[in-house]
Amino acid sequence: MMVIEISKFGGPEVLVPADRPRPVPAPGEVLIKVAAAGVNRPDAAQRRGGYPPPAGASDIPGLEVSGTIAEIAPGSISEGGFQIGDEVCALVSGGGYAEFCAAPAVQCLPLPRGFDMVAAAAIPETAFTVWNNVFERGRLKPGEWILIHGGSSGIGTMAIQLAHALGSRVLATAGSAEKCAACERLGAARAINYREADFVAAVRDMTGGRGVDVVLDMVGGDYLPRNIDVLAVEGRLVQIGLQAGATGQLNMGPLLVKRLTITASTLRARSVQEKGAVAAAVRTNVWPLLESGAVKPIIHATFPLRAAADAHRLLESSQHIGKIVLVTS
Repeated sequence: MMVIEISKFGGPEVLVPADRPRPVPAPGEVLIKVAAAGVNRPDAAQRRGGYPPPAGASDIPGLEVSGTIAEIAPGSISEGGFQIGDEVCALVSGGGYAEFCAAPAVQCLPLPRGFDMVAAAAIPETAFTVWNNVFERGRLKPGEWILIHGGSSGIGTMAIQLAHALGSRVLATAGSAEKCAACERLGAARAINYREADFVAAVRDMTGGRGVDVVLDMVGGDYLPRNIDVLAVEGRLVQIGLQAGATGQLNMGPLLVKRLTITASTLRARSVQEKGAVAAAVRTNVWPLLESGAVKPIIHATFPLRAAADAHRLLESSQHIGKIVLVTS
């Protein structure tokens, strides 16, 4: 099969096509003939050498795929589960930039009704991440306020739509007027251009000085004290990325006074059982919203698998809104 390898750590040019044997699905896994694969920030971090795959995972980048089940390892599917030929999308720990990819069966989901392979490939990483972090760890409830940083990203566009569809009030940050307008079309009550306005002041203005109940942050760095400032009493900061750095100064006084919670997580290194539980929750809670049209993946561009380097150049330019997807044919 053709795959995209990281020939050495570096810029997008280190992503090169190569030939490898098809993976053999282990017990509990299926082999997917990949139709499309989502492109995500962790893929770029791995390419640069800053996000190694967990033990036992493929060194090929790519954390989400869609395609057709080509092979089933013995004992992988329980009665009533998937069969060879079924169309699925899946969250994987690596190996997505390839024509075939092995995936734990419990991390596979059927395509939502009416979805094609490209749209389905853009769902798993964002839906799993947002559901687990915003609604399970962050405990966002209907009527509460949430501030979503990076609102025009793949994670951001999914988070805005899910929070809005489930009855929460959404604020977002983004880096241009075009991106802010896109966030508002997706359900944000207001999107704040962080290049032109102080998001702390804007949040206070929008909430009458109260602040937000949840902050979803993938930036880190010097956003930490500002995120604490915008949280309301009993607020929750959910940290899922560190694009601006892993350290920030923190005054712990507001944590005590406002009874705040700070939680953080990554998905990739978690066990198959944990990710399977998230998959089941996503199928129960997110799939109906996708199938009804209340929520949809926002696809900015597609590239042939061989052009993965070009897809990464676009990703790192931050000129996109929503997701970038690689297609195998």
